[in-house]
Amino acid sequence: MSKIGAIILAAGLSKRMGQPKLLLPLKGKPMFRYPLELAIRNQLDPICLIGGQHSKTFETEAADLLNVDYIWNPNYEEGMSTSLKMGIQHLKEETDAVFIFLADQPFVPDLVIQSMIEQYRNGIRIVRPVYQGDLGHPILIDKSLFKEFQNITGDQGGKEIIKKYKNQTRLLPFEDAFWGMDIDTLKDYQTGENYYKKITY
Repeated sequence: MSKIGAIILAAGLSKRMGQPKLLLPLKGKPMFRYPLELAIRNQLDPICLIGGQHSKTFETEAADLLNVDYIWNPNYEEGMSTSLKMGIQHLKEETDAVFIFLADQPFVPDLVIQSMIEQYRNGIRIVRPVYQGDLGHPILIDKSLFKEFQNITGDQGGKEIIKKYKNQTRLLPFEDAFWGMDIDTLKDYQTGENYYKKITY
C-alpha cells in the first residue's frame, strides 16, 4: 500500500485580507485547522504544516492534533515555492506521494481526498480536482516528481510541471465550486461563514 503524506502551505502574507486570515474562526475554530483535520481524518501520514510569521501560533492553536510536524519557513516572503520545497524535502524519504493543501481552503470534503487517492492507486502520477471547471487544490503528486517540484521558484505552484506531465495527470471534476474556494478577502470570509452554517459534512 502506497504511503501518502500531506503538506499544508500556511505561510502566506494575507495581503488582501489585511490580517492573519488563517487564524480567523470558522464555525468555532481557526481556518487553518480544516485542511489539517481533513488530512488526519483521511489517514494521510506524515503531515507537515509549513508556516511563516505565525508558525508558533499555528502550533499552539492545534496542539491537540497529533502527528503533525510544524515547520517554520524563514523565506516565506519569497513566495509559495519556498514552502512547497521545504515540505517536499521534509517528507520525500517517508512517502510515495504527497497531497499539497492550501491552508486557506477550508471547504474541501473527504470525498475529494478519497476520490483522488483512488485515482492515484490506479497508476496516475498527478491528480488534481476541478471545481465547476476551475482547477483547484489539493494536488496529489507521485514521488517520482518530487525533484522537479523542488526546482520551482517564486509563487509558482508547479503549473509548468503539471502541464509537462499532462498525459500522466488526472483531472477530477466536482460540481460544488465552494469546495475549492480560497478565503482571500473579508467578503470571501463572510461568504464562507454563511456557507458553513448550511453544510452538514
